[in-house]
Amino acid sequence: MSAVTVSLAVLASGSGTILEAMLAERLPVTVVVADRQCRAVEVGRDAGVDTVVVDRRAWGGFGPGFDRRGFTEAVSEVLVSRTVDLVAMAGFGTVLDEPVHRAFPGRILNTHPALLPAFPGWHGVEDALAAGVAVTGCTVHVATLEMDAGPILAQAEVPVHEGDTPELLHERIKQVERRLYPETVRRACAELEVNGSLDRLVPQEVRA
Repeated sequence: MSAVTVSLAVLASGSGTILEAMLAERLPVTVVVADRQCRAVEVGRDAGVDTVVVDRRAWGGFGPGFDRRGFTEAVSEVLVSRTVDLVAMAGFGTVLDEPVHRAFPGRILNTHPALLPAFPGWHGVEDALAAGVAVTGCTVHVATLEMDAGPILAQAEVPVHEGDTPELLHERIKQVERRLYPETVRRACAELEVNGSLDRLVPQEVRA
């Protein structure tokens, strides 16, 4: 019997540095999906990866009229048509709705710049600084409909330095994230090949 090959999709919205890290680690990225024109699109295309822009402006853009469900259905159609096995959100700036979770149950990963369950949401770095914690970090978890609430797969600590700004702290978190996330995605790919799901994947913790 031939070996199972996992097909990995990366969803991105920004500079594509996490995508670059995944490609550098030779992860099986078969498609990149962006929700806007951004550097990540160039990174994917320059690497010869099938790269698709599902521009959210076609579904109402960034205002209150945004059709989140319709946009999610469009993203899901792209992923399903490419027979994707695992989805990794890498700085993806759009919260996706139920259709993608129905299409890929328990097979969507995300990374968050804090040690969940502490400081969920869009402002994890700022919230950690405001709380005066000595250590924060990043978390790789399974994405669910509830934001930043899915099962944790890996965490790494990042110390908070005196005089840190959100920008300085976030950059140090990103440096750790660009190592932790590809490592965790690789473990997830291996787990899918062996067991067909991520249910048995043991969480890993990295100390500062």
